[in-house]
Amino acid sequence: MRVITGSLRGRNFDSPRGHRTHPMSDKIRGALFNVLGDVAELTVLDAFAGSGAIAIEAVSRGALHALAVESDKTAQKTISNNILSLEIEDRMKLTRANASVWSDNNTSQLFDIVVCDPPYDELQLSLIAKLTRHLTEDGVYVLSWPGSYEVPDLPTMEVVSHKTYGDAQLIFYKRV
Repeated sequence: MRVITGSLRGRNFDSPRGHRTHPMSDKIRGALFNVLGDVAELTVLDAFAGSGAIAIEAVSRGALHALAVESDKTAQKTISNNILSLEIEDRMKLTRANASVWSDNNTSQLFDIVVCDPPYDELQLSLIAKLTRHLTEDGVYVLSWPGSYEVPDLPTMEVVSHKTYGDAQLIFYKRV
């Protein structure tokens, strides 16, 4: 995989091997950041981080800080190696935890952008709804969702944009 743009543009990073993660393609990642616009000086939560691609891209584009939360041990090792090889330890952190446990232990931690890209074989809608509590008042919540599924209704959130890319869709929410 590669960083699309920003200070790390063109740099390669690894994605975990195996079936537990589904790395977001460059095309969809690019579309995600095109909709988000300028992320400079913002904070980002990359839940279900996989390779850490979303957090890495955000940092490359000037995000103040990005947190990658991942429970899979292989993915954790990959993210850790990516952070070191890209030399972004000062702006990106990895939390080795299940997203639900992390959320319960960090209820007051807020981010300007929360990106949820859960494993498509284990969507966990209740957890996705729980993670909205980590969004700042004016923040953007982004959900990567299977293309064939109906857009989920999240309490206290409204859909502001919805894009479909083949077998995946990106849904952008803001607080009501």
